[in-house]
Amino acid sequence: MASVTSPVIFKEFCPLYYLLNAIPTKIQKGFRSIVVYLTALDTNGDYIAVGSSIGMLYLYCRHLNQMKKYNFEGKCESITFVKLLSCFDDLVAVGTASGRVAVFQLVSSLPGRNKQLRRFDVAGIHKSSITALAWSPNGMKLFSGDDKGKIVYSALDLDQGICNSSLVLEEPSSIVQLDYNQKVLLVSTLQRTLLFYTEEKSVKQVGTQPRK
Repeated sequence: MASVTSPVIFKEFCPLYYLLNAIPTKIQKGFRSIVVYLTALDTNGDYIAVGSSIGMLYLYCRHLNQMKKYNFEGKCESITFVKLLSCFDDLVAVGTASGRVAVFQLVSSLPGRNKQLRRFDVAGIHKSSITALAWSPNGMKLFSGDDKGKIVYSALDLDQGICNSSLVLEEPSSIVQLDYNQKVLLVSTLQRTLLFYTEEKSVKQVGTQPRK
């Protein structure tokens, strides 16, 4: 008996003009006109998050067709990484070129959800560009990596408004990818890939040969 194949669905890919038109191509700072570059991107079913070279995070809500803007106070520096998470609350983590990391707890119109925008900062452990961010599924843990090989664990208590951060691992080369699940952090650097067991604080390398 011939197997039944599922129908093929064709999709057309095109530029998101409705999104791009809501982001300025230039801004005026004093007498200077500064070009805005898009530097980081993440998406989920609810939002499209776009980081920029002027330190502005553009967050597009897909359900409401609205664009919102969030920024860091003080120095205007490039955003290098963004990471969205939808759990009980909607969260977005943002990393910059100087090593600043912030978490925005977004406002929701749903009953029992967060009604006030809140921001949490990962205090001054990173000193160089953020290259990777990874959430735990419940939003209580955030891991951040930078181009000097440092990995920082941040424990978030959203109810109390507290963020406690500590250095958990330091590699000799830049972090290029992080992923977390079931108390295990997957770490990829320019030289190797490893598994970091967060409870035992032990490391297991994947493979034996360093990357060329």
